[in-house]
Amino acid sequence: MLIMLILFIVTGCSSKERAADVQGTSNGAPRVPEIARLKLPTGFRIDAYATGLDRPRLMALSPDGRLFVTEMGAGRVTILPDAGGAADSHITYASGLNQPHGIAFHGGYLYVAETNRVIRFHYRNGDNQGRAQEVVISGIPAGGRHFTRTISFGPDGRLYLSVGSSCNACIESNPQRAAISRYNADGTGRAIIATGLRNSVGHAWNPSTGQLWVTENGRDYLGDNVPPDEVNVIVDGGFYGWPYAYGNRVPDPQLGSKAPAKVRATIPPKIAIQAHSAPLGLAFYTGNMFPQEYRGNLFIAYHGSWNRTVPTGYKVVRFKIQNGNVVGGQKDFITGWYTGGSAWGRPVGILVGRQGELYITDDSGGRVYIVTYGR
Repeated sequence: MLIMLILFIVTGCSSKERAADVQGTSNGAPRVPEIARLKLPTGFRIDAYATGLDRPRLMALSPDGRLFVTEMGAGRVTILPDAGGAADSHITYASGLNQPHGIAFHGGYLYVAETNRVIRFHYRNGDNQGRAQEVVISGIPAGGRHFTRTISFGPDGRLYLSVGSSCNACIESNPQRAAISRYNADGTGRAIIATGLRNSVGHAWNPSTGQLWVTENGRDYLGDNVPPDEVNVIVDGGFYGWPYAYGNRVPDPQLGSKAPAKVRATIPPKIAIQAHSAPLGLAFYTGNMFPQEYRGNLFIAYHGSWNRTVPTGYKVVRFKIQNGNVVGGQKDFITGWYTGGSAWGRPVGILVGRQGELYITDDSGGRVYIVTYGR
């Protein structure tokens, strides 16, 4: 009894409540006390959908409505079945993968982007284990400063792959670096369609225009406030500046003078973001659960800074989009992952669920969150 009394005084909770923090609540939802620090607009709720993951990054919904996530730290793809608003188990779909990151369902297959290749598995509803693994794209340049690979499928049914730069600021020898390539669904017919993209981690297809929007992480070591991070709209043959320019055709102080024509040819960003925010995942809100003012908004996860005097990022923001254009400025949607001078979470991927809920991965905390409205 004395031990229990001391535990209550020190922790502020009973031993039963402390166990619930670790084991989960009575309805099966994993409990994360820190979630109380997160701030959202009135009417919204955020909960832990899954915990105990190893650097979860990007997500995809299967044709039968199950949530799949890449666990980059563990080298696996995991299924998180829904049991009333939270995952009731972790099912390993594929393991032994090389830093899996991008993930997408298309044409009866599950595609996974490893750091050096893209593979796919035949998928039937209810499958709990990957089968008939096939390499569809090989020879992707691996390693370097940016090693994650993101994939998505466009309205044209083709696969789009982004590969980041090998360095902070340099002239790449491999044309696939700092670029987005397009392939047929079987991996044939490669064409490099956009260049000058230092590290485009997030892909989102605008549902009204059919255009690919991507996040872009600007270079380091130019100070706290330059260059801006970006959201770019991809056009075939577009050049987006790196390493010669950033922002609205601002010459890079290291390499800009070497190619003035490249500086002039740079396509300015659709959205300029505070430097070092590290925008990663993004998604257009296509659901009906959230209020009308959120419909069609672009949500972006800011992973957070590592090299800024005053840290920035560590939040999810939104932008109002109309007819393919940004209307107004940035609005904070979820804040609070950075408190007390340190970060306890770093958001990465964003996915809109079938009921209009939002799923958000946190690779630092090893979690997937679920955001709902009016429940």
